[in-house]
Amino acid sequence: MKKNCKISFPRFGNYNIAIEILMKEGLECDYVDAPLTTKKTLEIGTKYSPDFVCTPFKYQLGGYIEAIEAGANTLIQVGGPCRLGYYGELHEQILKDLGYDVHFINMAEADFAKPLTFYNEFKKINPKLNLKKVTSTLLLVVKIVEKIDKVEDYIRQNVGFELHDGDFDIIHKDFLTELKSVKNKKALNEIYKRYMAKLKKVETNKPEHPLQVGFIGEYYTIMDPYSNHHMEKELAKKGIVIKRWMNITNSFFNAPEKEIKKSIKNYAKYDMGATSMYTIKSALDYAKEDFDGIIHLKSFGCTPEIDAMPVLQRISEDYKIPIIYFSFDSQTSDVGINTRIEAFYDMIMMRKEKK
Repeated sequence: MKKNCKISFPRFGNYNIAIEILMKEGLECDYVDAPLTTKKTLEIGTKYSPDFVCTPFKYQLGGYIEAIEAGANTLIQVGGPCRLGYYGELHEQILKDLGYDVHFINMAEADFAKPLTFYNEFKKINPKLNLKKVTSTLLLVVKIVEKIDKVEDYIRQNVGFELHDGDFDIIHKDFLTELKSVKNKKALNEIYKRYMAKLKKVETNKPEHPLQVGFIGEYYTIMDPYSNHHMEKELAKKGIVIKRWMNITNSFFNAPEKEIKKSIKNYAKYDMGATSMYTIKSALDYAKEDFDGIIHLKSFGCTPEIDAMPVLQRISEDYKIPIIYFSFDSQTSDVGINTRIEAFYDMIMMRKEKK
């Protein structure tokens, strides 16, 4: 399998940097970086997808096709706690029907509770895989993801107050570029400290009590900026602190299920699947912290998040915190989103002034 292997993975936020390092350094394979997600990506995915499948399916399918056209002959499909875990077989069948001759590695067949299953899947890519090397690279990749999340958390809470437009963006892009050359944790920590120092030196005009908005919702849509039409950035431009618990670090490594279930027991007795528990927990936290508003994001037809919405309504009523809901599909337009964002902003601004 390793011979002439050119592997790729659809775009997902900025996490592809970590994936690329894992593939190149850990699995010793050539990596084909999928093109940036654009309107064309969604159009391609929509064209060949079932009509009522959720939007992340379409983004991934479009991303696969663009990666193949860029030279990839091996594709990685992630698993997931919802229908995402079943998408691998359907994506593979669609690509075969379209005449693409590619190899598929479906990570849904691996189990996080059994790390060795991931090694077995990776061996399908490189039969001569070195367990020690892939393990050390995987640990480095986890730390890279952690640093990406910390940097982006800081930016979304401060970018709305920069005195010179684009300062944060320039530093962020340089940071991501340098990450691609990281070989060990020492180098990673050095890059992280250096860029955090740069970010903290950016001139800002942040008021003592700025508007604060919490972002909650479905895993893919909330974490992929293009999927949610860069909503975080648009709101930040209005001078709002944006907070979002949902990222790879928190959802994979900082999410004790028992504690989360206990904290939301007055609102949800059972886990409704996928990201619903995290959505409810985050909403409750933001409400208790007296945030000015909450934005709920999901793809069209995401059942676990639909199930969570009545619970969010109760939280909104109990804590008198406004929540606005956005559902995204392949027909969603920027105009409609911007109109609703403007109205939401006006409402929370008037509410804050009244308080």
